[in-house]
Amino acid sequence: MKNRTIDIKWGVIFILVSLAWMVMERALGWHDENIADHATYTNFFAIVAIAIYVFALRDKKNNFYQGQMTYKQGFISGVILTLVVTIFTPLSQYITSTIITPDYFTNVINYSVETQGYTQEEAEEYFNLQNYIIQSTIFALIVGIITSAVVAIFVKSKKES
Repeated sequence: MKNRTIDIKWGVIFILVSLAWMVMERALGWHDENIADHATYTNFFAIVAIAIYVFALRDKKNNFYQGQMTYKQGFISGVILTLVVTIFTPLSQYITSTIITPDYFTNVINYSVETQGYTQEEAEEYFNLQNYIIQSTIFALIVGIITSAVVAIFVKSKKES
């Protein structure tokens, strides 16, 4: 289990940082008065997410593998981090949608109907907690594995033993 402690730690850090990002988005009005900007600016979280994966794999490399980590070890570590994030994503989405920004779905539904050509029914079917939990969980798993694969290339030791 000691082998996975670093991965689990960084998975929890990832979730906490993502919740902090949601607080920032709400504070900047991207969930209400500036909702038109949300779809664009929320993508900047990808920079933060990649940085967390880099920090996590470097931590694992330096503090568990004594500075010598293979691509496979880095990839597996990233996948474990991804699994932690994926497991906690439904809870994170629930916290975001019910505590941090409880009016988001109402706001995005109204915005989508008024400016994006959605009917009320289409918007309500797409923008709801259940759909977001499913989408964000699948997204976390797929993008986390891809991120793990790419970051492991750059973090692995130059000369693998």
